[in-house]
Amino acid sequence: MALDLTLGLTLAALLIEAVIGYPRILLERAGHPVMWMGRLIAALDREINLDTDSPRHRRIAGVATLVLIVALAGTAGFVTQKLLLMLPLGFLYAAFAGSTLLAQRSLHQYVARVADGLEESLEAGRRAVSHIVGRDPDKLDEGGVARAAIESLAENFSDGVVAPALWMGVGGVAGGAIYKAVNTADSMIGHKDIRHTDFGWASARFDDLVNLPASRLAGMAVVIGAIFVRGASARAAWTAMRRDAAKHRSPNAGWPEAAMAGALGIAIAGPRHYGGKLSVDGLMGEGGRYECTSADIRRALALYRAADGVVVGALAILTLAVVI
Repeated sequence: MALDLTLGLTLAALLIEAVIGYPRILLERAGHPVMWMGRLIAALDREINLDTDSPRHRRIAGVATLVLIVALAGTAGFVTQKLLLMLPLGFLYAAFAGSTLLAQRSLHQYVARVADGLEESLEAGRRAVSHIVGRDPDKLDEGGVARAAIESLAENFSDGVVAPALWMGVGGVAGGAIYKAVNTADSMIGHKDIRHTDFGWASARFDDLVNLPASRLAGMAVVIGAIFVRGASARAAWTAMRRDAAKHRSPNAGWPEAAMAGALGIAIAGPRHYGGKLSVDGLMGEGGRYECTSADIRRALALYRAADGVVVGALAILTLAVVI
């Protein structure tokens, strides 16, 4: 697949998604590609991940699940792109198909709603943040809600924007679709609970692998983006990313989270409750202010917009260089 085509499609997809997002009418009538992937993964989890199976059998079933969803997503993405490019204005149709695999606009909207909620009441903030994080919202005070929103913004900048754009740039719509299938599988079955420790092992490990380059690129985009945001520090972002990224329990999430924390002069992560259990992670932005507010969420959103602009700008330059 020609690199000038895949890069051009990715750039157009980013611009389309940033402007219009995913049309509500499509969501209501046809659902979303991630929802389709989720239904398949849930069905496989239900049908072949049996409580009576041995750990070895469950791990084999999990590998088979990963191979199947990757094959189906890649095939669907390849065929979709091929068919759309045959139509008049096919490049724009293919770019729109690619845009459905990105989450710039929706991520910004969901996180902004948390800031809006917190400014109304703590309970409204908790309700809003429950849509974007897996931790127990009832245990969060104002600072906890704000930190959760900022952490989700930073991590999903990598998972929802940079990573799918990276793999779309490499493999077109098929590359983006494969990435989203893997990432969706990790979010659904890549947990270390009794049911999914073995079944979700392959999905969790492969998700770590495919997110490795994107997380570093996302962190660097935040560092560079901080140059353009008043009150943010690119130097502090770089220092925090290098110092704190490895403290995160995830091999990838710490990079954009630490960069964002350092840039804003705050501390995020640390102790958190999931399913009634306390998870103790290292602080991202250690030494920064821990008590965050809705104003910090809005500062993080400004930094997110700048970092996203860095990604789009870098991709535009790369595309132009390849075309020329």
